[in-house]
Amino acid sequence: MRRPFDVQRIDHLVLRVADLARSIAFYGDVLGCHVERRRDHLGLVHLRAGASMIDLVAIDGKLGARGGAPAGAEGRNVDHLCLRIEPFDESALVAHLAAFGVVPDGPADVNFGAEGDGPSLYFRDPDGNTVELKGPVDGA
Repeated sequence: MRRPFDVQRIDHLVLRVADLARSIAFYGDVLGCHVERRRDHLGLVHLRAGASMIDLVAIDGKLGARGGAPAGAEGRNVDHLCLRIEPFDESALVAHLAAFGVVPDGPADVNFGAEGDGPSLYFRDPDGNTVELKGPVDGA
């Protein structure tokens, strides 16, 4: 049976966060995402992340409260968020993250993604969610 659709890309990812202002600053300052729309009555902020969106919901807001306990050492919202970036210069990325007090989980490694094998660097956002920055396919 043929599906009536084809997946094009990730449209958005929703993260429940403990401190909305802190997370807006993190995703804005560290990753360059900007606020596209606020829906304060829901405790929801939509951030533009290239062609996609990252939605942040306050854990004590109307939407966030539905999810139970916040992410932490014993549980997660998601396994990780992967953002495709270019260029991928590990030393420049590590220095940029360090300027914000962010330490990568380890050195960059080659991982498989939507475009094939390419370099990746992992780190944590303020709520403990893992973020992966993924560069272009090797040799591209």
